[in-house]
Order: sequence, then structure tokens, then C-alpha cells
Amino acid sequence: MSVAPGPTAPAVGGATPSPGPVRRLRELLTHPGFGKLLTVRLAAQWGDGVFQAALGGLVLFSPEREADPLMVALGLATVLLPYSLIGPFAGALLDRWDRRRVMIVAGALRGVLTLITAAVVLAGVTGPGLYLGALATIGVSRFIQAGLSAALPHVVADEHLVGANSLVTTSGAVAAAIGAGCAIGLRGIIGPEDANAAWTTSVAAVGSLVIVLVAATIARGSLGPDERSEAAQALRAVAHGLVDGARAARDAPGVLAAFGAVAAHRLAFGITTLVVMLLMRNSLTDVGPLKAGIAGLGEVVAVVAAGLGVAAFLTPWLTSRVGRPGTVRIMLVLAAVALLGLGLPMTLPTILAGSFVLGLVGQAIKLCSDAAVQREVGDDVRGRVFSLSDTTFNVTYVVAVAGAAFLCPPSGRSPLLLVMAAAIYLLGLVVHELALRWQANRQGGAHGGTQPAAPSFTSASTDPSPSVSSSSTSQRAEGEPGSDDR
Repeated sequence: MSVAPGPTAPAVGGATPSPGPVRRLRELLTHPGFGKLLTVRLAAQWGDGVFQAALGGLVLFSPEREADPLMVALGLATVLLPYSLIGPFAGALLDRWDRRRVMIVAGALRGVLTLITAAVVLAGVTGPGLYLGALATIGVSRFIQAGLSAALPHVVADEHLVGANSLVTTSGAVAAAIGAGCAIGLRGIIGPEDANAAWTTSVAAVGSLVIVLVAATIARGSLGPDERSEAAQALRAVAHGLVDGARAARDAPGVLAAFGAVAAHRLAFGITTLVVMLLMRNSLTDVGPLKAGIAGLGEVVAVVAAGLGVAAFLTPWLTSRVGRPGTVRIMLVLAAVALLGLGLPMTLPTILAGSFVLGLVGQAIKLCSDAAVQREVGDDVRGRVFSLSDTTFNVTYVVAVAGAAFLCPPSGRSPLLLVMAAAIYLLGLVVHELALRWQANRQGGAHGGTQPAAPSFTSASTDPSPSVSSSSTSQRAEGEPGSDDR
């Protein structure tokens, strides 16, 4: 997207003006490859929202089933752990298989598993049978989403990655919220019985059908990977997926620090999720239009989705001014303040306000993390790093929920847990800073000690990492604003 010299080019510095957000959005949406990836993402996450809300309502709010904190933790672990366990190894396959073919096959498999899980619910099976179906279905879905993230730099110019991530992940999260709303609405219409929950669960297969149909129209090989290993090397990479992803993240400036911030957010968010669920179920009552129970959780999902939407517009603007590290710092402090100021009263209005803030914070941190991986990690290992990111994202969340389940009373009223969550955000800020300084020192040692010990907002990320794939760097115009790693 470089601009040819001419009388219309700016005179200062010879750089082209940065396009506005409306123009960038238009450029993204008119690119056929990006539009198809976005459609696949929306279909996948809408289906996830339907599937998870249908099963969540079955486990948490059916009148014949009593849910204590440990049962809530078990349900959330079922939804989130499967891909976390296999993700680093599946990521190696994303770096060796045609990602377009992965989407088609995984989308079809996801649809079949969704219908099998619905049949299990219809048969009235609970316990291991139900959990196994959910584990397999969500695991395949996370595999699809990691592939989409790894493929994004193949259809988006490098300078647009933050904006593209904002649009893709935020709209995907909104689609998941809409899917959850659809499931809750269907459950309210047809009833909470197991047979009706099975029909609600089966609706999620519509998203899988859309995935397959849209992915089939994408050109073969257009989503990478650019280079593929021989079969023996691929098997070796699968066996060492976690190590390969961790090594690539360690060597990429900014990625390790971003992962630390993501882990802190998910730990704190896991604690608050358990508290809010139990408060809604066992303690709170309706306040005017604000509802408790499953309707209240629907309102929480809605305000979190609103926070995600605000993050989509705020994050690119903020990173262009203070850089990715500065954005992460602001968000971690904002989350700690919100938990103490809005979480501790534990009333419906303050819970909704705090949920909005945490939705904004979590999305902004995740966008910065995804952009760091896409800019600083080569295409040959990007799938593994994104899989490692998903593992960090989900395992820390489940660990937090499980730990909080042993400390939280059934009522959900636990000021201690909310204070702990706020402290985790501040601890995440410390880890983020230490990681940046450690990487700056490593880079300084590699360059004869000329690097400063403490990075500025952009010193650790202005120059692209040598590991960045040619498919990304070749799209960046030299000297163009936005080509720095913000």
C-alpha cells in the first residue's frame, strides 16, 4: 500500500498519511479473503455460543440439578480444557497442513460431534458421556479458531493487523453472545427439559454447515502455511508442539510479556466469573429491569459484549498513541480499579458495570497479544504459538475457577476473592514489565549491550523480528505510518 511519489504526497518525512478507521474498515471488508475468514469466524463462534449456553443452562439452571461451586467449575472445565490439552500439538499440524482444508474437515467434524452430543442429551445421559461429547466438540472448535488466527496475516496487510484483529475477535465474541442469547431464548420458548435442551444444542450445527460451505470457496493454499516439512519432520513437530510454541514466544519481543498479561486477566476473570454465576443463582434478586438468575447472566453477557465492542474501536486508537505495552499497562490498572470499585458492592448495577469494564480490558489485552504473535512470529511456527496462546487463555481461566470453587461460599458473596482478583491484575502488570525488561536485556546482549535495559513503548517492537514471515513483511510499505509494531 505504498504511495507513488507525486504532488499529492505529503512533504513532511515523505510518509503517507495514516488512513482513517472508516477507510481501513472498508479496505478490510472489500478484500474477499478477509471477508470469508470473517464469515467462518462468525459462524464458528455463533455455534459455540449456542452450544455452550445450551449445555450451561442444562447443568447450571435446570431445577432438578443443584449446582454448587465445584459443579460450576467442572462445567467450565469441560467447556474450556479440551483444546488447551491438545492445542500445542494440534498447532504443529496447522503449520503443516493446508489451513483451508483444516477448516473444511474440522467444520464437518464439529457438526457431527454437535449432533452426537445433542443425541446424548436427548437420551438423558449425564456425567462422563455428556462431558465427553462437550469436550470433543469444543476441542475441534478451538482448533478451527486457532487456524483462523494463524491464517489472518495471509489476507491482511501487516499494518492493518491490529484493526483486523479488533474486527475479527470482537465481532466473533459478539456472535458468540448472540448465539448464547439464541440458546437462552429457545430454552425459554420450548422449555428446560432435557429433550428440549437437546434440540437447542443441535441448532449449533448450523454454524458448522456455514463453516464448511464458506471455507470450500477459499482458494487452496492461500491461507498457508508457506512452507511445509516432510512427514517425519511434521510428526516430530507434533510431538514437540508445546516446546516449539514456547520457544518461538520466548524469542519474539513483546509476545512473552503479552502472554503474561493474558494469563493475569484470565486468572482474575475466572475468579469473577464463578462469583457472578453464584451470585446470580443464589443471592441476587431482580432490580427493576435488571434480572437475576439465567436472565441476569444473559444481561452480563450482553454488557461484556458491549465492552468487547468498545475495545474494538478503542484499542487501535490507543495502541497508535502509547503502543501495545502502554495499552496493556493501562488496561491492567483499569481492571484492578474496576474490581475494587464496582465489584465489591456486589449489587446488580455494579456487577453489570464491572462486567463491561472487564470485557473491554480482556479484549484489549487479547488484541495486543494476537497482534504481537502475528507480527513477530514466523508463519512456520505461528500456529503453534497461537495454540499456546489458547492454552494460556483457557488453562489459567479453569485453574482460577477451580481454585475459587474451594474458597467461595455457595452464595457467591466473597469480597476476599474479588480483592485477590484485583491483586492478580497488578501482579500481571509486574510480570509484564519484568518480561519486557528481560527481553530488552537479551536483545541488548545480542547487539553488544547497546540496547537500553528498560524498553520504551516502542523500543522493543519498532523493527520487525527476523522471524516474521515474508507473507507479512512484504505487504508493509517502507516508512509507512502504522508499520511500526504498535
